Amino acid sequence: MGKAESTPKKSWLDGLKAEFRKIIWPSRHDIQKQTIAVVVVSVVLGVIIALLDFIVQHGVDFLVNIHF
Repeated sequence: MGKAESTPKKSWLDGLKAEFRKIIWPSRHDIQKQTIAVVVVSVVLGVIIALLDFIVQHGVDFLVNIHF
């Protein structure tokens, strides 16, 4: 019974190894470009969200403090 269980595991591992050999990994240059792009977009979106938050906060404060 032990052999019957190890054969499918070995077959599965062999298939996994074969699939890993097919992977085309990105070059260091591609990874650097993509990382820079992600950081830049993240910072830009962070600034946009911070500005919108600032504007909405001051708009709400203005509306709350209006005295009739």
